[in-house]
Amino acid sequence: MRTFGKIVVIGAGVLALAACGEKQNTAGSAQSSGAAPASASTSAPAAPKGKECTAEDVKTTGKFGEAPTITIPDDCDPPKKLITKDLEPGTGEGAKSGQQLKMNYSLVTWSNKQKLDSSFDRGEPFDLTLGAGMVIKGWDQGLEGIKQGARRLLIIPPDLGYGEGGRGIAPNETLVFVTDAVSVPADKG
Repeated sequence: MRTFGKIVVIGAGVLALAACGEKQNTAGSAQSSGAAPASASTSAPAAPKGKECTAEDVKTTGKFGEAPTITIPDDCDPPKKLITKDLEPGTGEGAKSGQQLKMNYSLVTWSNKQKLDSSFDRGEPFDLTLGAGMVIKGWDQGLEGIKQGARRLLIIPPDLGYGEGGRGIAPNETLVFVTDAVSVPADKG
């Protein structure tokens, strides 16, 4: 089974995102943290609504630094392409591939509209090197250009997320993240 990413739970329920290379077939490891309901990987796809959702259809609350709420609509289908929308603009230079970022995030899965993971809840931001394949492709692509202090909505289709699923993620699951750029270093070039 090809996977595009994996969730790794480290220590006492700390969830971190990691991605496998497109040509790799590496199974991820996970320990139950109680964050992922057992039914998440067995949910049936919903009947198509006939209209693809946009960023404006997904409702969020909260300001930068606050744990957001994410509400996925019932009247439209998940988008087939990556959607990004800055909810708060941030300042400074936009993030570039190779930079070390520190991000907070909350993840809701489209099929069951439930929060699966949140660094806000743990009180510890997530560190990554943008574009290094440390995270799912939807993050590497969707966080490009984000500025420090920005809050960005990411709606990630399955091919840029976890593809065939597993480890608490349903097959062909669309992922909805609200991310806060806690630290984006200034470009020294």
